[in-house]
Amino acid sequence: MAGEIIKVLLVEDNPGDVFLLQEFLKDVTRVVVELTPVERLSEALIYLGKKSFDVILLDLSLPDSQGWETYVSTHRHAKITPIIVLTGIDDETLAIRAMQEGAQDYLVKGQVTGDLLVRSMRYAIERQRVEEALRQSEERFRVALKNSPIFVYNQDRELRYTWVYNPFSGLTVEQMLGKKDLDLIPLANALHLNSIKHDVLTTGIGVRKEVAITIGKETRYYDLTVEPLRNESQEVVGITCASIDISERLAALYERKLAEEKIREQAALLDITTDAICVRDLENRILFWNKGAENLYGWQAQEAWNQDATELLYDEEPPAEVETALLNVISKGKWQGELTISTKHGKQILVASRWILVCDEQGHPKSILTVDTDITEKKQLEAQLFRTQRLESIGTLASGIAHDLNNILTPILAGAQLLPLKFPDADERTRHLLEILEVNARRGSDLVKQVLSFARGVEGKRITLQLRHLIVEVSKILKETFPKSIDINTDVPQELWTVSADSTQLHQVLMNLCVNARDAMPHGGVLSITGENLLIDENYARMNLEAKTGPYIVITVSDTGVGIPGEILDRIFEPFFTTKEVGQGTGLGLSTILGIIKSHGGFVNVYSEVGKGTRFKVYLPAEGGMETVSPEELTPMRGDGELILVVDDEPAIQDVTKASLETYNYKTLIASDGIEAIALYAKHTKNISVVLMDMMLPALDGLTAIRTLQKINPDVKIIATSGLMSSNKLGGMADTGVSTFLSKPYTVNELLLTLQKIIRAKPE
Repeated sequence: MAGEIIKVLLVEDNPGDVFLLQEFLKDVTRVVVELTPVERLSEALIYLGKKSFDVILLDLSLPDSQGWETYVSTHRHAKITPIIVLTGIDDETLAIRAMQEGAQDYLVKGQVTGDLLVRSMRYAIERQRVEEALRQSEERFRVALKNSPIFVYNQDRELRYTWVYNPFSGLTVEQMLGKKDLDLIPLANALHLNSIKHDVLTTGIGVRKEVAITIGKETRYYDLTVEPLRNESQEVVGITCASIDISERLAALYERKLAEEKIREQAALLDITTDAICVRDLENRILFWNKGAENLYGWQAQEAWNQDATELLYDEEPPAEVETALLNVISKGKWQGELTISTKHGKQILVASRWILVCDEQGHPKSILTVDTDITEKKQLEAQLFRTQRLESIGTLASGIAHDLNNILTPILAGAQLLPLKFPDADERTRHLLEILEVNARRGSDLVKQVLSFARGVEGKRITLQLRHLIVEVSKILKETFPKSIDINTDVPQELWTVSADSTQLHQVLMNLCVNARDAMPHGGVLSITGENLLIDENYARMNLEAKTGPYIVITVSDTGVGIPGEILDRIFEPFFTTKEVGQGTGLGLSTILGIIKSHGGFVNVYSEVGKGTRFKVYLPAEGGMETVSPEELTPMRGDGELILVVDDEPAIQDVTKASLETYNYKTLIASDGIEAIALYAKHTKNISVVLMDMMLPALDGLTAIRTLQKINPDVKIIATSGLMSSNKLGGMADTGVSTFLSKPYTVNELLLTLQKIIRAKPE
């Protein structure tokens, strides 16, 4: 370059050579050479300590230094100044050694021209500049690496560490050089790294991965970049890698993800819960509305936001409880109670509501949180339970009354039937009075049976019954007897399942329901009787305390009459409760229906609306099997003088039973309690044909007495009787093998037919 100045330190002790070199340099154009000649090495070293030069021309043979030592001393003091050896020694070995030790060139005197010398000096200067720039760049790189978390290293094709900077935490450079990953880190980590690095060695394509490396007991995470390392021929001779420790960053990211996940989980929980959660500001505007609120009230969150909560949740004026809730939550911070709320579709639901006042960081009220739980179904189940408990209490009272009435009516009924036989020549008026006595005794007996049917469901004669026939029969009676203003409709499928039932009792159920329907339509209407098959599942059974899973037959009796007011709907099954005028109803119709259906394992539901009619649904458990027909009642035969042991604590029953049996050619022994019965039976075991045993006796009850008699004679024939028996007593009686039971009050005909059946029965 024109105008370029090259500062040269010439170390030469031969004046001729100095002059010759000066002349060479004068002839070179475009370059100005500023030459400083010295003859001794010591002088050169002094100059190097004071002044900087671009290049040094060095003769190796000097007065104070000879040969290789001259170069070594100069190079030690020259630091970064390039040295060109200019000597008369044409020694190739020496030249190579000098070049290896850092000399920029090796020129032999006598072979040098001006241009060659200048080119050599310029090349030396430029090379030095490049090397200096490289050194500075390397220094900056070293400083940058020193202050960064980057771990940089090279590995050969065998994956041995050949160069390392910023080693893994816990290791030094010396520990890593020449080693492999398998020598430094756990096997699993090393195999994973080797797999990544072998792929790069094989494909020649760099990769970037996140890896975990365990040193000691600590595991760190690194962002690893692996690139192929190539020679001048572009052959892959190893890899160069850079790893950044990202453990803290991952930890922070993990914590943030955990926090975000927790927020999402909390938000999801608010939406998963079936409770309706709502947040409103102090002006009653809705700020938050979860999925539970959407499902319960029907309003979507977008529809509810910023709406007035009172206007949204109440069709008319809100109940007084809402104002109480607001006052309490503002003054006391919380409130809870029950509220009736309207859904989007107008349905009224009952909720258990909890209100909580939410304050800001300064403690100032800012919003109200409400949590509503739907308790509509729960309240309905509670009402069913309370109604059942109330009916059971009334049934217990009715059972006690029925027991006493049965003992009173039994001798009256038997006496009314026996007296005409005793006085066959009685006048017409006497016979009429006896007839009235029998009819009213039967009515009283029927009334008591109704009470017992309600109380615990008296067992009747069960047969496999097809209800379709019964409904058709009842509908014929209704069409013949009901006013023409009432239309009778029936709808019963041919494939209706069968039930195990007492046809007489179910006939009574249908007739009572239809008579009530007629009375509810004084000006005419429509009475419908339908039947259907129904499989009750667990969900239905859970909503109705009396239902069990399985097949049912549902008989529905509905009318279009006046309906039943809601305030008395829960009382209609109570005995003696009636809305009819005095003398027009006993109040036992529906209670009897309930008792009969319960005794069949079923239940009854009623739906009514004032002015629109009533619908009774009777549910009876269905069963398989063919329909059976009950045998016709037979005329009793007279006895052959068989001895009957009558055990009863009521004198009137003793007398009338004794008279009835003796009238039909039976003999009798009378016992007033179980102990007396055992004594008499032990004395007359061979002569007694049948024991007529009341189950409710003083001193020793009938069940214990029966078991004692069976010990005396395992083949003893027993007819059990009672006006009232608990289910556990009946179960105990079945365990003894007694299969014949007469319910008080019984007629003489029933007693005689039962005796006839058991006496003629062949022993098993």
